[in-house]
Amino acid sequence: MSDVANRELELEVAGLIVDALNLEVSAAEIDPNEPLYGEGLGLDSIDILEIALVVSKRYGFQLRSDSEDNARIFASLANLTAHIAAHRTC
Repeated sequence: MSDVANRELELEVAGLIVDALNLEVSAAEIDPNEPLYGEGLGLDSIDILEIALVVSKRYGFQLRSDSEDNARIFASLANLTAHIAAHRTC
């Protein structure tokens, strides 16, 4: 994936997060390398479940709550975007 396409997907995913959680930041304000959970964006486990649901619906693949990879996948917007790019079906 090109840098431009990757950045576009990052902004799209950030927009999904902002909309799903009604955050008071813009998608462009989310640092792709900051943690999503706890420090950084400050999301909690319920927020992560919400994100998993909207990502699954939008990109056509399942994010399982019992996956051992979740800590890595949801570590940052950049990690989540890379996972989506590798597994999306739509």
